[in-house]
Amino acid sequence: MIISASRRTDLPAFFSPWFMGRLRAGYCTVTNPFNSKQVSRVSLLPEDVDVIVFWTRDSRPLLPHLPEIERRGFRYYFQFTITGYEHVFEPLAPAPEVAIASFHKLARIVGPEKVIWRYDPIVLSNVTDAAYHLRNFARLTEQLAPATERVVLSMVDDYRQTLSRFKELARRGIEVRTRVPAEELGTLLGQLAKIAGEAGLEVTSCGEGSAWLAYGVRPGACIDGEYIRRVFGVNLSLSKDKGQRPGCACVRSKDIGAYGTCRHGCLYCYAGSLADGWRNLARHRREAHGLLLPR
Repeated sequence: MIISASRRTDLPAFFSPWFMGRLRAGYCTVTNPFNSKQVSRVSLLPEDVDVIVFWTRDSRPLLPHLPEIERRGFRYYFQFTITGYEHVFEPLAPAPEVAIASFHKLARIVGPEKVIWRYDPIVLSNVTDAAYHLRNFARLTEQLAPATERVVLSMVDDYRQTLSRFKELARRGIEVRTRVPAEELGTLLGQLAKIAGEAGLEVTSCGEGSAWLAYGVRPGACIDGEYIRRVFGVNLSLSKDKGQRPGCACVRSKDIGAYGTCRHGCLYCYAGSLADGWRNLARHRREAHGLLLPR
């Protein structure tokens, strides 16, 4: 079993104490986000967990616990998002220089092959146009390439909750484009892939299928059976995760997070709002086994 920790929230940044408590207990509970009456128990015993995949913008709270996680016999790697956007898009995310320093520290501890950089999502707008992304991505690539081997790209999606936030941005004069002509997008992706490739990085997409292959961005899987085999020497016979988007190539995993619990406040996020994160914090503090009590 692969544990995803977590697509639904930044577990390392906000719930590291809870996570370590559950590792010591050997299990956690997870509430079905679409049926609050359905609560499942998930084993966190080392013999039942093949790999843990951490998703984060801020690994610092988890760093002191990494020696214990390894002593307990767990394999793990990180999907680490750094976009360098202005606070208008990411109000409470760590500043780029803080995130970059944290990224390097993590890579020194676990190895560059276990820290995957996500430039995700690419938000095209009147303040973050193609020229902006080329400058921004080149700057980040120069700083992060020594500490990783792979970069993941994706375009912002027009989820219902994100579109409502983008409408609010439009009232403030910031126009986000969720539909970009193929030729324009292809030109940008090709240039980004060239920058990353020249820095020695493997370039993959997230949830885009093979659509970007012509631009030098191969189809990627964030929870990647082939990557796990190569890095950890573990052969997992796992099927594609049918619970993800059609273009997603990830293999099956068990996510132990909860929507509406992140407090970075990124406007393009599908997993909940900043208000949700603060409102649900009190509920989390009352619950030991899972991130949220069943409603």
